[in-house]
Amino acid sequence: MATNAHQTRLHWSDEYSVGIPEIDDQHKMLFELIDRIHTAILEHKGTAACVEVLDELVDYTRIHFALEQSLMHMGHYPDYEAHCALHRSLVAEVEALQSRIHSGSAAISFELLHFLRNWLSKHIMGEDKKYSEFFAAHGHESFSNWAQRSDEIINKRRKHWWQFW
Repeated sequence: MATNAHQTRLHWSDEYSVGIPEIDDQHKMLFELIDRIHTAILEHKGTAACVEVLDELVDYTRIHFALEQSLMHMGHYPDYEAHCALHRSLVAEVEALQSRIHSGSAAISFELLHFLRNWLSKHIMGEDKKYSEFFAAHGHESFSNWAQRSDEIINKRRKHWWQFW
């Protein structure tokens, strides 16, 4: 049975796991947001509903990228700059598309969904798996406390009010 491209959905599976629970959870959320756009299109919810989810996806992606970059920086990932450049490129592309959608010069479509699904799956399976493999090879297989480590680093740099006088 042939599947229609309009019905093809991207679902999370363990093959996408990078082995870092916090990152995997965020990736699952990105999958869910893309699926919500897909559902909104299929159910003819209208442009406003699709735009609302797209805006949420863009905001969540920015947060995810910042946290992922923090992890790579803390883990001294050698391809940190190149990976960040990929993130900046995607954000710029999606923000430009988002702007065109908000202005009415573009519409949310299955082509947009294809772009988002394709980018997310290829990015995780290619680029994100690279840092995952790097961390595993260098004894960082468990970054389950990376958020705590990040807070500790920030707190070391934070000055108390009396230190400014």
